[in-house]
Amino acid sequence: MRKWIPLAAICLGAFMLLVDVSIVNVALPKMSADLHSSFTSLQWVVDIYALTLAALLMAFGSLGDRLGHRRLYLGGLIVFALASLTCALAPDAATLIASRAAQGIGGAAMMTSTTALLNGAYQGRDRGTAFGIWGAVNGAAAAVGPVLGGLLTDQFGWRAIFMVNVPVAVLALAMTVGYLKGGAGVARGRLDLAGALSFTVFAAALTYGLIESGDKGWGSALVLGPVALAVLALVVFVVVELRAGHPLLDLAMMRNRTFLGLTLGGLLLNAAAFAQLTYISLWLQQALNLSPLNAGLAVCPLALASFVVALVSGKVVHRLAPQLPIGIGLLLIGGGTLLLGLVSAGSSWTALLPGLLISGVGVGLATPQLMSTALGAVPRERAGMASGALNTARQLGYALGIALLGTVFQNRVREFTGHTAGRPDLHAAFAAGLDRVFLVAGCTGLLAGVLVLALVRRPAPAAAWQTGAGAAAAGTGPAGAAAADQAPADAVAARTR
Repeated sequence: MRKWIPLAAICLGAFMLLVDVSIVNVALPKMSADLHSSFTSLQWVVDIYALTLAALLMAFGSLGDRLGHRRLYLGGLIVFALASLTCALAPDAATLIASRAAQGIGGAAMMTSTTALLNGAYQGRDRGTAFGIWGAVNGAAAAVGPVLGGLLTDQFGWRAIFMVNVPVAVLALAMTVGYLKGGAGVARGRLDLAGALSFTVFAAALTYGLIESGDKGWGSALVLGPVALAVLALVVFVVVELRAGHPLLDLAMMRNRTFLGLTLGGLLLNAAAFAQLTYISLWLQQALNLSPLNAGLAVCPLALASFVVALVSGKVVHRLAPQLPIGIGLLLIGGGTLLLGLVSAGSSWTALLPGLLISGVGVGLATPQLMSTALGAVPRERAGMASGALNTARQLGYALGIALLGTVFQNRVREFTGHTAGRPDLHAAFAAGLDRVFLVAGCTGLLAGVLVLALVRRPAPAAAWQTGAGAAAAGTGPAGAAAADQAPADAVAARTR
């Protein structure tokens, strides 16, 4: 049992940082009343955390390859704990949003390190078991957040959802120091600051433009300006990465159709499966008058289904081509989200059950395979970069999903109330907005499934596809050669779990 303590330390940190993506959802009405914040501020409380994760994951992945992932994980735990404390003590919405951004910085350092630490701590079938458990934790964490958030908010107030992170982080810190071995970084060279800055500007500007479009409309300069800046920053990022000697993201990896398909699948997975939970929570509390705890319990079927399926499917799906469980899982997420459209003006929370259960099954199928397949498709010394890229795609999908679905929701409610004579019915207005949200999110999940089934194949030995910049970046010295020799074994281990 001692050999699984490193897994417990990693999963504890991963669970904590992923729960905090969604734990605030059911507390939003209480936060809004206490801090006198607007709907846009509510979006930022949720979105700034995911956005910071997305903007910094690749930079921290590259930094971890240089400094060592254990060291980065420990630093992330400390920052996360301190930021959680400032969130709990925040006197206003601006302080809370800034503290959530600081949480994202710590979370990014932790998240990008977890998969690389697992990859180094376990081999062969143990690695498969570790990734299966890690995947189950990931699949359940984002969805179980509303339940935990509801319980804490009901019993102790919304500030407790942040305060509880402090002792959990201390425990994870102690376990990591005592049982998780560290190692020196394998990558060399200067950190790609220009790439990190341009990607951060791209992610932040695009998210800002999408959020503001809900209030100001697509023709506003406060929307068009940030979107144009995002496009420019993305072009700069691509140019910088193509020219950098030690790029933040080796674009040669994107020529690997399997890694490209997994990245696109990860981007769309979180947008389709989790982004709408924010608006479901508002409907449950503001339209149906459920308590925060009952609102969290109402979406619990997604968490339960994903956790159970991830645990029991591991012994079966490893025999299949990886595109099948991932692609079918994404199709189930899309179909389940479309089923959430059963919600109408007269619905109770039970209308959510069929869609949430089917979506949860999809999450449980897709999530564990997503990361292990991606790591099997790249060289070992690119583990930090690959996990950073895939996790960046997932968190960026969540951040952009919340922003885009918020705009869809507001525009639909505004359109509905504009065509309603007299005082609009709150239940009908919410149902109209959610119907459009579920349609967009469901189609996103279906598109993700089709892309994965078309692009992803069982990874070949990871060193085989390296050419040009990819081979150069791998290095030709002893560390690069050793990692290249290990890469085929890592790919086989990932395939035989």
